Amino acid sequence: MRLFKRIALVLLTILIIYASHVLISTGFFRKIKPEFDGKILAKVALKGAEDIMISHTDSFALISSTNRIIYPPGAEEEGGLFLIDLKTNRFEPIPLTNAFNQPFAPHGISFFKKDSLFTVMAVNHTGEGHSIEVFELWDKELKHVKTLKHPSMVSPNDLVMVDENRFYFTNDHRYTKGLGKVIEEYAGLSVSNVVYFDSNEYREVADGIAYANGINYDRNLDLVYVASPRKFLVKVFSKQADGSLSFIENIPCGTGVDNIELDMDGNLWIGAHPNLLRFGSYAKGKKATSPSEIIKINYQNTGEYSVEKVYVEEGTEMSASSVATNFGNLIFAGSVMDDEFLILERSDQDTSKKFPSQKGK
Repeated sequence: MRLFKRIALVLLTILIIYASHVLISTGFFRKIKPEFDGKILAKVALKGAEDIMISHTDSFALISSTNRIIYPPGAEEEGGLFLIDLKTNRFEPIPLTNAFNQPFAPHGISFFKKDSLFTVMAVNHTGEGHSIEVFELWDKELKHVKTLKHPSMVSPNDLVMVDENRFYFTNDHRYTKGLGKVIEEYAGLSVSNVVYFDSNEYREVADGIAYANGINYDRNLDLVYVASPRKFLVKVFSKQADGSLSFIENIPCGTGVDNIELDMDGNLWIGAHPNLLRFGSYAKGKKATSPSEIIKINYQNTGEYSVEKVYVEEGTEMSASSVATNFGNLIFAGSVMDDEFLILERSDQDTSKKFPSQKGK
């Protein structure tokens, strides 16, 4: 009987330690205090604007939009790519993929400009599996070029292009169903990875990541940044000539970092989930809202960086923020499942790219 009690006590202790670890590591106890030095300039009606990328030189925003109802989805989802011309202040999304007659539920996106032509890539999730769709963008016309599929696309989340043919993408899971997926998510197992395509072969270039999510490439510093929301950090890698990645360091962020965007000065702008358990309940339709956060990272060198909170709120204006990217004094902030995304205007910026206020749509 004593042995049974001892075993039961040990098991109970392990369970308490595990539960405490899950709650603490997912931000469950964090108090959400609204914070933003600015205002909401516009609300743009576009469902599930999960990823947004801005061309600062050509003044447009490219948006990945999917009508997400619940996660995991009960049926095949539908979405598209949209463009917003930033030379005006109308912020009207222009559909680009209406003529694309294949199942399309875009996730992470990336583009690369060569001469006057943009090559665009989008992670696509369909009932038949995962793929990366390749397009060419000329002015406001998008043409589908090809579909890329490979067994290494286990659970692709985001991607970043090195040029028109080479790119990195993240797999946010190693286990995509069953008990393995549950344990990976709740225990925060570091088993996901980054894959590199050199235009001929796919190969793993980084592993041991807990839920590899957003990814971006700083061409000036030759650094690759990978978001690990389950560990509340951004991983920094040095890109080698052959595409291999050498780990440099982790940047603790204190929040569930999602997509990573770079501004003209090389700062990282990240949409994030401060409470991952709340986000999980929201994604499953069990909660009406999920808190949002936007952070900005200024990375200079190993050990030389700063992390700034830019926007925090409970989820009443925007639930489950997944991306933030700036354009002058504006911040385009998208989310996983909302019916609209936000355009925020910072009041502490002195820049030439300012727009007059307008009512949201």
